[in-house]
Amino acid sequence: MRVVVLMGGLSAEREVSLSSGAQVVIALRSLGWDVSAVDVGPDLRTLIDALTPAPDAVFNALHGRFGEDGVIQGVLDMLGIPYTHSGVRASAVAMAKAAAKAVFIAHGLPVAAGGVMEVADLIDADPMPEPYVIKPLNEGSSVGVEIIRQGDNRRAAVARGWTFGRTAMVEEFIPGRELTVGVMGDRALAVTDIVATQSFYDYESKYAEGGSRHVLPAQIHPKAEAEAKRIALAAHHALGCRGASRADFRYDDTNGEPGRLVLLEVNTQPGLTPTSLLPEQAALCGIDFPSLCRWMVENAACRA
Repeated sequence: MRVVVLMGGLSAEREVSLSSGAQVVIALRSLGWDVSAVDVGPDLRTLIDALTPAPDAVFNALHGRFGEDGVIQGVLDMLGIPYTHSGVRASAVAMAKAAAKAVFIAHGLPVAAGGVMEVADLIDADPMPEPYVIKPLNEGSSVGVEIIRQGDNRRAAVARGWTFGRTAMVEEFIPGRELTVGVMGDRALAVTDIVATQSFYDYESKYAEGGSRHVLPAQIHPKAEAEAKRIALAAHHALGCRGASRADFRYDDTNGEPGRLVLLEVNTQPGLTPTSLLPEQAALCGIDFPSLCRWMVENAACRA
């Protein structure tokens, strides 16, 4: 089996992708496969040359814009090369938070109140009662996410310093806990309770050593556990995801359990770094990291 691992990329999550890709290369080589890594840059011709002659499969270890949003998936479809994870449509919709939220609502899945608004409008007034969350429409790994809490005077400064386009998703802040559920095909793996060392599960908490603590399996009410798995699998299918994904939740248990589950997003390219959540859940289910990567490659596909 000859596999090319795509990593790096052009997004704000470049360093995370490089870490994911490095782990994947080691895992696939341990299977005895012919594996090469490509650090994807802005030159499409260089990428196409690296994929010529075509490998048996591409392992897409890219994260964020151009790697997770359907762009690279479209290139691989046109080249007729099977690749891991979701296809063009599911990738694009999942990455576009407003579009994904519309899909979740249409399928009766629980989401936070709020919507898209002009960032400039935040300068003069709060769009909803505090606390609320402001987040970019097309970024992952909590890049750019801001929480405006009661009595917080940062709203105007956040709006003036915004670098993620003229619009943003603004939603109610859900108190409680951060949960995540990995999905492999038609199987929800487990529920992880993420305890961040910072005020919330931001980029630093996700990827810095000691930035968060993962409680696996989550110590929550059995009904909440079952419902989180059901919603994660339903969201995976609603978006048309393929391979592995990871659904992120807020779980409001402030008034006791079972509490309120709110689906935040589905990640179609879950992190595969040493601190990532999907590999931990797979391991809990008896699937080691090389076996997880093998399964992803064996389930690679393309439109062609």
